[in-house]
Amino acid sequence: MTKPRRDVKFQHREHRGSGSSGKPRRPSTSEISETASDPGSPSRNGAVAKAEVPPTSEYEKKKQTFITRTIWTLVMIAGFFWAMFSGHIYIIMIVTAVQIISFKEVIAISNVPSRARSLRFTKSLNWYFLGTTMYFLYGESVIYYFKHIILVDKVLLPFATHHRFISFMLYVTGFVFFVVSLQKGHYKFQFTQFAWTHMALYLIVVQAHFIMNNIFEGMIWFFLPASLVITNDIFAYICGITFGRTQLIKISPKKTVEGFIGAWIFTVIFGLFLTNLLMRYTYFICPVNDLGANFFTGLECDINPVFLPHTYRLPFIPPHWTHIPSTITASPMQFHIMVFASFASLIAPFGGFFASGLKRTFKIKDFGDSIPGHGGMTDRMDCQFIMGFFAFMYYSSFIAVHKASVGSVIEQAITGLSSEQQIDVVKGLSKHLVNQGVISNQVLELISGELTRR
Repeated sequence: MTKPRRDVKFQHREHRGSGSSGKPRRPSTSEISETASDPGSPSRNGAVAKAEVPPTSEYEKKKQTFITRTIWTLVMIAGFFWAMFSGHIYIIMIVTAVQIISFKEVIAISNVPSRARSLRFTKSLNWYFLGTTMYFLYGESVIYYFKHIILVDKVLLPFATHHRFISFMLYVTGFVFFVVSLQKGHYKFQFTQFAWTHMALYLIVVQAHFIMNNIFEGMIWFFLPASLVITNDIFAYICGITFGRTQLIKISPKKTVEGFIGAWIFTVIFGLFLTNLLMRYTYFICPVNDLGANFFTGLECDINPVFLPHTYRLPFIPPHWTHIPSTITASPMQFHIMVFASFASLIAPFGGFFASGLKRTFKIKDFGDSIPGHGGMTDRMDCQFIMGFFAFMYYSSFIAVHKASVGSVIEQAITGLSSEQQIDVVKGLSKHLVNQGVISNQVLELISGELTRR
């Protein structure tokens, strides 16, 4: 007979607070008996159902996280490849968005105390310095790679020739405003914020600027380094859980020496394969000379010799019985890619270790929640920034072919010659083109006549 008592308890709880007087109403005998005899009564089933709902298990949480992470991974991969094949301008937009979101996440770590102290203009100054830095860096890239367009435009010419001075004055304006906004009692904290902002600008925005230059130099210099970092991260995880035993670094306990070395080997192999594939398409190896181009229209350029086959003679003559040839034919890029893969495997991961130490300092798990299932944008880009920086420096030092361009010649003529000297250059070039049969003599006479009247 204990069963009706349990039902009475649930019935009483259900009617608590009911009635006109607001006092709990005792259930009648008929209600008690009806509840006890009817196993399908709402009160009984509701109570039993509530009692039998198990809490979400750890397995279910991991399963849901894995599903969310997988879906967003596929979405990001699809969006990235769509942008890459659609044209360089879309990849530039993605890189711009990544650096803005990453800057926001890093700055947000230290913005909470500023709101608590009710300090004015702290957040506004952060974004002002971001805008000033991006204006300077983006302007440098655009002027360098598109001189032939910028320097002949009447409106853009003053901004191009005085770009660095304008950028400097914008920064000085922010600097003065910061000094004026200092409040008594908060000096140490505000200067800490000032230093934190500039550290974020250097680690994120400045390094992302070189990634932007990689895109202008050729899609391969952007896509290849990024792919190597991702590949190394994947194989480090696989090798680590397969045969990892020895801890690599204390700040990241899950990283193992075996996973570190195994990922290096697989990254080199993958890099050789991907390089041989990308070198077949001029869209990847040609510098950007048309922002409207895409993968299907392609690009045209003089191929960098690093992508052309070259015959190398071995430093020794192997014995005949080994059947090893004394020469090998390969493109120099196949040797350079080993350096890229080694940096992506041995040095770039320390960008992730640095980010891990930063998160431990502020006692946070992720930099943000910009990407569901993955954490913040900075959590995914911590190694990419330093890898992109290295790729540009290595390319500029060992691979780039430095020669005169239309933009550089126009820049020198505009900034280094007087108007009379510029006219002489036009006349000289026109006469040369006539001698080469490119233009007719009538065109030369017309140009000379117009320039003489001026």
